[in-house]
Amino acid sequence: MLLADNNSLKRKGQYAMKIIGFIAAVLISFGLGYFLAFKSTANSKISLESINSKVITRADTKRNTGDWGVMDMYTYGNTSTYGTENMLTALADVLPGESVHPAHRHAEEEFLLITRGTGVWSLEGKQVEANIGDLLYVSPWKMHGLVNTGADTLTFFVVRWLNKGVASPAEPKGDHGQLPAETKMRNTSGFF
Repeated sequence: MLLADNNSLKRKGQYAMKIIGFIAAVLISFGLGYFLAFKSTANSKISLESINSKVITRADTKRNTGDWGVMDMYTYGNTSTYGTENMLTALADVLPGESVHPAHRHAEEEFLLITRGTGVWSLEGKQVEANIGDLLYVSPWKMHGLVNTGADTLTFFVVRWLNKGVASPAEPKGDHGQLPAETKMRNTSGFF
């Protein structure tokens, strides 16, 4: 029985890695090639750090910590690529019973991929089980969140961005939830 469980976990891990590869391909399709340096955008008053094609190792990340766990940020909300701006990519380890932040919404599109553990997605007020290999896509201004409901650490990979040359939908009225900058997270990078 244990061998079958290990094989099942191995297959799930391989599946998760295939999905991470797919997300990497999506990012490449956005044009991780030639980039503009320090461009301001209508949606942001900060200077964007433009990156060229490169490998970013986990050792190169900026680490954010909180009572909920840790997040290693590969690119920050101020990163620009060929086809994106305000690009954020990160790997988060969320402790049991915790979440990085409550459900919220923002102008950026976002993918979240579960690579370890279990939890519950919140998407537009609906609760959906989250398992290894599950991928959440969030369009602009849709309420979303993730809570670790398992007994072990939940790990997810996140990609969040605005598209260059594409206007974001108008900001809706009402509550946007609690954004990451308003949480108990100790930001060691200065960007989240």
